[in-house]
Parts: sequence; structure tokens; C-alpha cells
Amino acid sequence: MKVDVLAIAAHPDDIEMTCGGTILSLVAQGKTVAGVDLTRGELGTRGTPEIRLKESEEGARIMNLVARENMGFRDAFFRNDEAHQMALIPIIRHYQPDIILTNTIDDRHPDHGRAAQLVVDACFYAGLRQIKTVGKDGQPQQAHRPSFIYHFIQDRSLKPDFVVDVSPYWEGKLAAIRAYKSQFFDPTSSEPQSYISGEAFMKFLESRTREHGHMIGVEFGEGFISKRMLGVKDLFQLI
Repeated sequence: MKVDVLAIAAHPDDIEMTCGGTILSLVAQGKTVAGVDLTRGELGTRGTPEIRLKESEEGARIMNLVARENMGFRDAFFRNDEAHQMALIPIIRHYQPDIILTNTIDDRHPDHGRAAQLVVDACFYAGLRQIKTVGKDGQPQQAHRPSFIYHFIQDRSLKPDFVVDVSPYWEGKLAAIRAYKSQFFDPTSSEPQSYISGEAFMKFLESRTREHGHMIGVEFGEGFISKRMLGVKDLFQLI
């Protein structure tokens, strides 16, 4: 199943919060995007893994993902080791993305940075043909290495290497975030408060998206970091 872009994130809702607008923009351009959540977010303060799975399905529907799956890695306790890399390599080879969007390199939540490095390493090893894997159809897979890996920015205020204009897709991004009713601001909820459940956090998400937009002279933007130097063929294509 060849896709143009594969978003891989540590927890359900990471994708929606950070690159949901970019995904909606890509889909509007005719690109295909799939999503992979590494964990079920089972250690989160609110909700249950079952509820979050249903919420992630709704988020996928709103963002128009062609597929979304969950690796079932242990929340907080997954590692960047051979076992986890060998579980992720077949996924990368299955979707054969040109671009990977994944967690920030350094963040408040330890899972985010660890997930980022796991994805980076798995992408490299996925391109080694001597590493043998079998696909969902039981057939040997071909080696595949994505051309680009971009890290979305999460809790910490990091300087992006580039920003995507998502102004036309802000409401869609917001709808995808609100698909996670168990996690985000709901004044009628009886669940305990968490770091992301208050109204202030929703305002933070908006202000971060506005901040990144302001950097490039638009209303809303999503920033990304690239470890690889980016090149351009046409200076007139820049915003």
C-alpha cells in the first residue's frame, strides 16, 4: 500500500495536535497519508485504551487518512531497540512513504524524543535489503527508505526549520483534536484534570499554531524540524 506520507507518533492524538493541518493540506493536494500510533496511550490520566482507539479512528476520518493503525507498544516503556525496530520496519516497507512525519526530537514527554529516534533508526534500517521482513500478505518485503523525515514540534518551543501554511485547515485540525473527547477540555467531564485537559491548553495549541503562522506571514502554521539540510530548485516557490 503505497502512500505519499506516513505520520508516526508515540500516542494517539499526537498527530492531530501537531500536523493535523498539514495532513489536511496534503490530502487537499491529492496526496495520500496514513497514520501509525506506536502506543495506545494507556498510561494517560483520562480515558481508556479502548476509548482512545475509537477517538483515533474518528481523528483519522476527519483528517482523511487512507489507513491508521496502532503498534501496541507499551506506553512509556517502549524502547529504541532491535525488537521495536524490527516491528516497525515492516510497517514502513508496507506503506512505502516518500515522507515521514514524526515526533519532536526533544520534548517534555520522554516518549516523544524516544519515538523520534526509533522512527529515524527504523527508517534507515528499512532501506537495508539484508534485513529480511515479511509483509501482511506473508510475502517477503522489498527494502524501502523514505526520502525525508520531518519532526513536528510539540510541547517545547523549538525553532522550526520550515513552516507549513495551514490557515485554510485550522477548523479541520481543531475538529480532529476535539475527536479526543476524553482527553481535551470538556467542562462537563467528571474525569481528573490532566496536563492537556484544561481550557488553557487548547488556547496554547491555538497560540502555537498562530505563532508558527506569524513566522511566515500567515494566520496559522505548523512548524517542522529536519535533521537533513533542505534544498530548493525555485526561489519563487517560497512563501
